[in-house]
Amino acid sequence: MAFFILGKKVRKEILMDTKKERIIIFDTTLRDGEQSPGASMNPDEKLRIARQLDRMGVDVIEAGFPIASEGDFESVRQIAREIRNSQVAGLARANFVDIDRAWEAVREAAHPRIHTFISSSDIHLQYQLKKSREQVLKEAREAVRRARGFTENVEFSPMDATRSDWDYLCDMVEATIEEGATTVNIPDTVGYAVPEEFGNLIAYLFAKVRNIRQAVISVHCHNDLGLAVANSLAAVKAGARQIECTINGIGERAGNTAMEEVVMALATRKDFFHLQTRIKTKHIYQSSRLLTQITGIPVQPNKAIVGANAFAHESGIHQDGLIKEKITYEIMTPRSVGISDSHLVLGKHSGRHAVSEHLKKMGHALTSEELNKVFVRFKEIADAKKEVFDEDLEAIIFEELYRLKDKYKLLYLNVVSGNVAIPTATMQMLVDGQTVQDAGFGNGPVDATIAAIHKITGTNYDLVRYAVTAITGGTDALGEVTVQLKFDGKTVTGRGAHPDVIVASATAYINALNRLEWMKGDRKKIPVEE
Repeated sequence: MAFFILGKKVRKEILMDTKKERIIIFDTTLRDGEQSPGASMNPDEKLRIARQLDRMGVDVIEAGFPIASEGDFESVRQIAREIRNSQVAGLARANFVDIDRAWEAVREAAHPRIHTFISSSDIHLQYQLKKSREQVLKEAREAVRRARGFTENVEFSPMDATRSDWDYLCDMVEATIEEGATTVNIPDTVGYAVPEEFGNLIAYLFAKVRNIRQAVISVHCHNDLGLAVANSLAAVKAGARQIECTINGIGERAGNTAMEEVVMALATRKDFFHLQTRIKTKHIYQSSRLLTQITGIPVQPNKAIVGANAFAHESGIHQDGLIKEKITYEIMTPRSVGISDSHLVLGKHSGRHAVSEHLKKMGHALTSEELNKVFVRFKEIADAKKEVFDEDLEAIIFEELYRLKDKYKLLYLNVVSGNVAIPTATMQMLVDGQTVQDAGFGNGPVDATIAAIHKITGTNYDLVRYAVTAITGGTDALGEVTVQLKFDGKTVTGRGAHPDVIVASATAYINALNRLEWMKGDRKKIPVEE
């Protein structure tokens, strides 16, 4: 395999970001975020997320783990080919096979990065790797050296850094910088650290590692104790200049540092941190909604920045103060994160142009063909509802434009239910292009509908979650249904939206089945923590 040596430009650009006023935002939604149960995404969905991250001004997009599966490799390569502003990183374990594969995936990026890692804690060395400190240090050096043969933009991570011996960690950081790593990431892999301790660790590295200012020091914090954002901010105060994070904080176990929270903390408290990012914060809410639509993982109402209650004021005292002067009870404006003060938008008399212009304001630039599909569905919803809200439009876009290529498709559903009848669902579906009809019985209308789907498709996977949410207020609101199915130890999420919650349930379940079909074609997955 040919090696490609770049000039000094990359190193200079990266090191420029260590200036005190600048924080690099490294987003790992497509890699660590996808490790959240039920959050698997197909290549088209990953590309949509990548485009949105690029639009937001994210510095580095960790597009995936190319060695994990053929699907992951192709997805990373597709993102690398299209994204022109953000750096695109591929993750690799500290071995030549992984690193070579990562480079093959990202080499066509405008700004490629290889991110390689190996554990540094004695816990991992003894029980997982079964190797000595000397062996691991040697492998870390060799991995960075190999990656440097392809690109100067190399990041190294000592996994489980916060449970490592600090002096051994210093040795590993110094050695990998010596080999050419331009970024060294300090992961709190299991969310073990607390802010004061983590800040002290970063300060210790700056005091003890002789060549530390030749690289950007990064942090990757997990949220097992609910401290990921606090730990990241403590590290920044101690000198770290890259934060690794995800949209909505999704990720392994309790998740990662929430990008929207850490970015808005830096933006809101410039007086304290004296730092800034390149993130265009007006895209934050749209990014959060997009991820929710794709994964089906909801955001809790009281979630900071993007939760439904983030800018809601119930207390009379708060409302009075807000009316008089918003700054009394709001430390940031809704508009600063892309939330409009008004929610009423469109109705049944609205025309195609009005819908198009409103979608543009929401950040959706649709082609003429895409707009036609959305508008037809919009008119159907508008005829059934008095008002159409932004959330309704987002649901329509997802349903009409971004569904998987379906093995299964709902054509017809009729349900009979009540307190004197046996709930019965009569259904017609397309299965691999063939029309199939059958009926199902159950304890209720949803149970009967799923029974009919089972009979038609010949499937019967474990249903581990079923949730119904009204997207907007009122009895005519779109019902949003999320289901999770379990297959072969993996969890997949399906989503459906419709004014009739039974139809929404059927479309959500069928969506999950289609996702399972896609997953079966991408079975070789290597799990990784960092």
